[in-house]
Amino acid sequence: MLSTIHRLNRQRTQFALSTLLLFFISLTTAHAGTLENVKKQGYVNCGVSQGLPGFSNLEKDGQWSGIDVDFCRAIAAAVFSDKSKVRFTPLSAKERFTALQSGEIDVLSRNTTWTASRDTSLGIHFAGVIYYDGQGFMVRKDLGVSSAKELDGATLCANTGTTTELNMSDYFRSNGMQYKPVIYEKYDEVLSAYESGRCDVLSTDLSGLYAQRLRLKDANAHTILPEVISKEPLGPAVRQGDDQWFNIIKWTLYALLEAEELNITKKAAMQKNIPTNPQIRRFLGFDGNLGQNLGLTNQWAKHIILAVGHYGEMYERTVGSQSLLRIPREHNSLWKDGGLHYAPPFR
Repeated sequence: MLSTIHRLNRQRTQFALSTLLLFFISLTTAHAGTLENVKKQGYVNCGVSQGLPGFSNLEKDGQWSGIDVDFCRAIAAAVFSDKSKVRFTPLSAKERFTALQSGEIDVLSRNTTWTASRDTSLGIHFAGVIYYDGQGFMVRKDLGVSSAKELDGATLCANTGTTTELNMSDYFRSNGMQYKPVIYEKYDEVLSAYESGRCDVLSTDLSGLYAQRLRLKDANAHTILPEVISKEPLGPAVRQGDDQWFNIIKWTLYALLEAEELNITKKAAMQKNIPTNPQIRRFLGFDGNLGQNLGLTNQWAKHIILAVGHYGEMYERTVGSQSLLRIPREHNSLWKDGGLHYAPPFR
């Protein structure tokens, strides 16, 4: 009996030591992880959408465009001082998190909503908000509807694997209305179903509605209803367990915002004169060691701005006044202009 007890205790001890060893190995791997792997492979592998104008869209010339795409290029510029060292992996909403968890991609930059369940149960970290959005509804004008409150009994098309489905359910239930969901995995299928009349309404983030309306045969025949039924903070995500890579992605986003606040445009970053403003000197790497703390060069932020400009330039070029979408900045303005964007101090 005693020998059996000793044997069981020994097995438990060996199991505990093995578990502890695996834990420390995982910590070591995580710390060594993504930045080192990215440098070895020579590029950042960035997960994007399968096609959403303004965010991540493959153009006819074979080049990717959009605010999520430019953010990926900003990461490449921070790591390699070269925005071209990035590859784009198009992913459906359903497969995006698996691709990140498995290591197929290094960062997910795919109009993805930051939620509590995603942040705590999927083994990923959101690195901030690149675009503040909200869910809405688009209908054909000949339907004669001017408010979402008039959609009782309607058929709604949406994308599976997104926050859209639960938001629709909550909205209709809280307003005592009925609806019939028509759900597809690929957004091309959603848009095709809506345009062919298989559903009365298309529901997704407002930015997505602006973008998808451009793809319809007659964009002017469709209207976006005024109701916004949810908060959709869209941002990049990385795997948990690699704080260094998380910090790089997070501070790349903040660098874009800080550059706009300091009025460091792409053109200004190209100037050879040495700044005297202490904030700008720290930001551009003339003083301090912010880059070294991240495992990058001290001019990492300058390379970001040289690559894509500051946040405002990036926004207007991809989804704002210089784009086909022409979405007003509103919530996506800087805090000093009445918006929600705010970078922590660079010091």
